[in-house]
Amino acid sequence: MVATAGFGRWEFGAIGTAWCVDSEVPLRDGDRSAVMSLVESFDRDWSRFRTDSTVSRLASGGSVAAPPDAAAMLALYGDLADATDGAVNPLVGDALARRGYDGSYSLRDRGAMAAPDLWRDVVELADDRLTLHSPATIDVGAVGKGRLVDLVMSELRRRTAGWLVVDASGDLAIDGVQQRVALEHPYDGSRAVGVWTLDAGALCASATNRRAWGDGLHHVLDARTGEPVREYAATWAVASDAMTADAVATALFFDGGPRFAERSEASWVRMRTDGSVEWSPHCEAELFV
Repeated sequence: MVATAGFGRWEFGAIGTAWCVDSEVPLRDGDRSAVMSLVESFDRDWSRFRTDSTVSRLASGGSVAAPPDAAAMLALYGDLADATDGAVNPLVGDALARRGYDGSYSLRDRGAMAAPDLWRDVVELADDRLTLHSPATIDVGAVGKGRLVDLVMSELRRRTAGWLVVDASGDLAIDGVQQRVALEHPYDGSRAVGVWTLDAGALCASATNRRAWGDGLHHVLDARTGEPVREYAATWAVASDAMTADAVATALFFDGGPRFAERSEASWVRMRTDGSVEWSPHCEAELFV
């Protein structure tokens, strides 16, 4: 939840979620068209829910021209995998689909499967080509929405003056205006764990009550086992950019998360499933605990 004294507000749907852009200067038609074109291009490359996407076409193996964001996102996935002992893995797509989070949103659980632990032997990025040496499905859910928020912010920053807030349902980037962001309680949407105030950078959140189905199933899987995480219910991270904050928010579901956050110069809060709350040193969030 974001409180803002916006002079211009644009709400739209993209990549399966609601977006809101608040701006000091109302956006022009050309600004909005540029953003929608950027979003469509990103979705066409990285959505495993589209049969015409690059990752869907690559799932059976082979080689394609590398999408523009491949190097940055795969490099960050490498750091995430190292920090979490392989719990975060860009080839978790088939494991998610098997648990029911598939292209048709069947929500039918067919049992756990681990993602390929030696994923670096499967995925190769070289000479502007993205190659899968064996069938697998790339899923960029740990960093992708944050990356797209950064791209939208950069595009609008290039086109318009004044302050900007780009909010993609829990992942937001802020430039030039103070925001008080409520940290929604994962078990009661009418309550907040705390409030984080910032006027620049990005805040990203993740919670196991979002995209949840069946008997305790949700979208945050341990790639080593294909099982949903059980120890933590929600995470929040603040960093200089949304892709980093998104990555930290994912890492915080696992033991290596705090170390990864420290290396990323990010602050964080996370709630365990028993309701207890943890936070990073020097965290500036106002927590109601």
